[in-house]
Amino acid sequence: MLKKIALSLIVLLCLCAGLIMGYVTKELSLEYSGPTNYFIIEPGDTFGKINQHLYDQGFISNKRLFHYYGKYHGWLEKFKAGTYEIKSGSKIENVFQQLVFGTPILLSVTLPEGKNMYEMAKIFEEKGFFSAQDFLQAAQDEDLLSAYQIPAENLEGYLYPETYKFAPKTPAKTVVKAMVQLFFQKTKDIPSHPELNRHQLIILASMVEKETGAKFEQKTIAGVFHNRLKKKMRLESDPTTIYGIWDRYQGNLKKSDLQTPTPYNTYKIPALPIGPICNPSLEAVKAVLEPEVHNFLFFVSRNDGTHVFTENYQSHTEAVINFQKNPRARSGKSWRDLKQEN
Repeated sequence: MLKKIALSLIVLLCLCAGLIMGYVTKELSLEYSGPTNYFIIEPGDTFGKINQHLYDQGFISNKRLFHYYGKYHGWLEKFKAGTYEIKSGSKIENVFQQLVFGTPILLSVTLPEGKNMYEMAKIFEEKGFFSAQDFLQAAQDEDLLSAYQIPAENLEGYLYPETYKFAPKTPAKTVVKAMVQLFFQKTKDIPSHPELNRHQLIILASMVEKETGAKFEQKTIAGVFHNRLKKKMRLESDPTTIYGIWDRYQGNLKKSDLQTPTPYNTYKIPALPIGPICNPSLEAVKAVLEPEVHNFLFFVSRNDGTHVFTENYQSHTEAVINFQKNPRARSGKSWRDLKQEN
């Protein structure tokens, strides 16, 4: 009798074990059916939080089994912070392999010198980081402006141009903060200007950056602006005027634009514009700190990225006729040629 009972129990246990193994095998074979997507592990996230987030986002279907599987392999404390790609069709084993042994994903973005925040916003959007509007909103964050004591309504001029690597879905504010931090890190050893405060220095550097594609001209152009400021002349810079009408500028600066007052129209205001018009390079900042000493008050484009510098209005007028009103001087030339040479 006892033998029969023992045998029955053994059979029952075997059946239960079989059922359990079948259930486990079935659960382990279940695949994530959603589209390939990103999963973020924040620094300090516990296994419990990671487990719950994976379940909530549909990457796993069984939290308890995920816990047991990880405990069996000794992986519960092996997770690394970062952003990971979980592919469609991943099983529990694949998810663990990715989060424990995989390499966190970083997306690269290059922000060239001289781009303004609107252009940078478009670059981030095209790269799939976040919307342009999210970037622009972060670039106007009052907390960041206050933290870095920037006397402006936005962070234009302080968004350091560089190649960055960020994890997918990094918030726009985090990205902007990193860019501003890098700006102050890069400029921490730059001395103060004898006549301009820090913000004015960045304003003028942004103007120098936009006025020429030739690095060797930057100190000369900085000298022109320095001379005009000393004489209280209007700076009459096209790039500042364009920035002031950025939302409606179509690529052609009209006479009516030059006559329309804005805080950036230096054809109308006898001073620097209200703020930077782009995010300048360190070279442009240094050019303003060490401008070339000369008597030039004017410059006009040669249509190839370089300029003719003159000391008086008559000579400037002649240069305008020779290089801007002469079709032959313009034909087949472009500032892009200089960029390719550089």
